[in-house]
Amino acid sequence: MTTTGAAPTSTRDRVVDAAVRMTIDIGWSRVTMVRLADEVGVSRQTVYNEMGTKAGLAEAMVARELERFLGVVTLAFDAHPDDLVAGIREATRTVLELAQDNPLLHAVVSATHGADTELLPFLTTQADNLLATAHTVVAERVAPYDIGLAPEQVDAAIDMVVRVVLSHVMQPSASPAGTADRLAWLVERVLRPSAG
Repeated sequence: MTTTGAAPTSTRDRVVDAAVRMTIDIGWSRVTMVRLADEVGVSRQTVYNEMGTKAGLAEAMVARELERFLGVVTLAFDAHPDDLVAGIREATRTVLELAQDNPLLHAVVSATHGADTELLPFLTTQADNLLATAHTVVAERVAPYDIGLAPEQVDAAIDMVVRVVLSHVMQPSASPAGTADRLAWLVERVLRPSAG
């Protein structure tokens, strides 16, 4: 989708957009390069040239969604430059709210109850790149705060936060605000900023 004044959407973006729509509408197992080509109005070879393989297409879809999620993380920290716990609380809440209303994520997670589980590993067992990217972004956002902990302790705490939030994205156990409050309570005790 383009907006006034925006650059035209690339073929790659159009293919990913179509793959997202098709995954939501008919399920990932029924998404094929031929169907994508028909949907986008390009040749099948163009789809292969842009995406490589179906696994490459899945990775591109996950990467785009991750970018959206990390965008709200950045905004949450920017809104609380002097309060790390508030930044983490807001980042957690907004990520979980975005997840709650994300039709692609629902299509992937709900597939676990049927046979179409091919996309799920990109969010779980094969999520190394997703976790590493999220960890890097959160670490960059946490770095300016005066925490008073050794770098390896901060790194371990960030890893814990990222993994806990991802687990709640996949399987929520409370409201986004409730989960955010619980995680903020924990973070306040682990990453308590130094008193000076």
